[in-house]
Amino acid sequence: MIKRSADTSNYSRRDALRMVAFGGAAAFITPNLLGEPAFARSSAAKPSGRVIVGLGQEPTVFNPLMAHIEVDDGVHFSVFDALFRIDPQGAIQPNLAVEVPDQKNGGISQDGLQWRIRLRDDVRWHDGRPFGAEDVKFTLELITNPDFRAWRTAGHALVRDITVISPTEISWRMEEAFAPYLSFLTETFIVPKHILGAEANPNNAAFNQAPVGTGPFKWGQRVAGDHLELVANPDYFGEGPHIERLVFKYIPDLTVLYTQFKSGDIDLVGQPYITPDHYGEAKTLPNRVVTLVPRTSFESFYLNLERPQFKELAVREALYAAIDKEAIIQGLYYGVPAPTETFMPRQSFFFNANLPLHQFDLNRARKILDQAGWAPGGDGIRTKNGVRLSFTNSTTSGDPLREQVQQYLQQTFAQLGVEMKISNLPAAVMWGEFWGQSKFDSVIVGSTYLIGADPDVTNRLHSRSIAAKGGRGSNNAQYANPEVDALLDKGARTFDPEARRAIYARVQELVRRDLPFLPLYQSNAVEGLKKGINGFVPNGNTRTESWNALAWYWAS
Repeated sequence: MIKRSADTSNYSRRDALRMVAFGGAAAFITPNLLGEPAFARSSAAKPSGRVIVGLGQEPTVFNPLMAHIEVDDGVHFSVFDALFRIDPQGAIQPNLAVEVPDQKNGGISQDGLQWRIRLRDDVRWHDGRPFGAEDVKFTLELITNPDFRAWRTAGHALVRDITVISPTEISWRMEEAFAPYLSFLTETFIVPKHILGAEANPNNAAFNQAPVGTGPFKWGQRVAGDHLELVANPDYFGEGPHIERLVFKYIPDLTVLYTQFKSGDIDLVGQPYITPDHYGEAKTLPNRVVTLVPRTSFESFYLNLERPQFKELAVREALYAAIDKEAIIQGLYYGVPAPTETFMPRQSFFFNANLPLHQFDLNRARKILDQAGWAPGGDGIRTKNGVRLSFTNSTTSGDPLREQVQQYLQQTFAQLGVEMKISNLPAAVMWGEFWGQSKFDSVIVGSTYLIGADPDVTNRLHSRSIAAKGGRGSNNAQYANPEVDALLDKGARTFDPEARRAIYARVQELVRRDLPFLPLYQSNAVEGLKKGINGFVPNGNTRTESWNALAWYWAS
């Protein structure tokens, strides 16, 4: 249970918040994610029909190896293939490879250093050229090219001596054992050497705006600011696709996104899905299928620890104590998400259930700041050593629920003598360099820290992953803890699940203590689609609802 403060001034504010949100908590619906992986449906029929996926943010990055956000993944999973894919149960399945290598079948040596991958021989690029081991070698080398703006180099940077044995077989050596690498490869989409290899600067290649892959859908057309259309690849090696066209429609206003789902203008609601305030109505809509799907993402009040306001742990502890998570979850989000103290999803084998529980207590928050020497100035804002406890908070503009959370926190923090200004930005600006190079003070953000189902979070929490300091990764809080660094390095070299469980439990303890971000809740997506779309399977181990669009088809 979350303990509550007896601060009566905040009770009235919390009650007002609930009134604004019309109150009420939604019941949870847990879909059955068990069963056989549904990558596609067997059918000899010609692809027919289209599915329109509504998205709250616009996909803009089409080279899957470059820095991108979640909504881009729907395009990547449809246009490209990886060596492996991860299914809804967290099991790794072959994609471009014919089997998943391990230490039993000889694909990975007993010391974890030698890898050997066998590839399919029936795959062609969308332009008709054959796919082969040279493309895999080129992709892995491009990722670690210092001149290429790669999204993720962790793991890949350990690969050495890549050898093309034949067009259908490739091997390499790992500089050190790295247990998460198989999971990393499920999100490493292979790109064509014959196109990008001829480019002097792959960062600016025409390919990046009209990609060529091996996947079930080919590039169609893009109308910037409106929609993107993919068309069926009739020569795909797998089972599918079954729809002729896959359309991603950009609808930045989430209320309009939901309205278009109600009206039938879109067939399936993609990220950020149906907002919780519409969940109660949505699940009663005729000819619609609406379910709550646990996600691996969590929402946090994310801090830039290089800002002088946040360097002191006492400030972070006080701000956390001043957040009434229960009021936010119940009052604004209708009880849809689940409160959390960590980045690790509750359904994970590696989830630490023994972390200290958040306590909402404004009086305690004031006392922490008083004892730390943050004294109110003439304008009521606390200061210490010439630093005012004033900062800006940002998130994606056009998200009314997050905006209400911001307004609520702004008022609550003001009671502590803390000034929080609000400055929201369009998604393309918000999640560009502003986010990636840590140019913010604080943000409200939903993040997925795991890659596949693997617990390694080096990319998010290791000090060498701070992009603003020349690192390669997404540690945008600029968090640095030597013990966490050492544990992450150890966890990445450890293959035994129980030993890894202990390692990542300790990582969670340290991060919960240090509070580089203030965890709010784990997401449950309210996913909705028209009745009649078959083959749709939620997959919490990916960041996109469209991970298996090749399997979708309309019931006849």
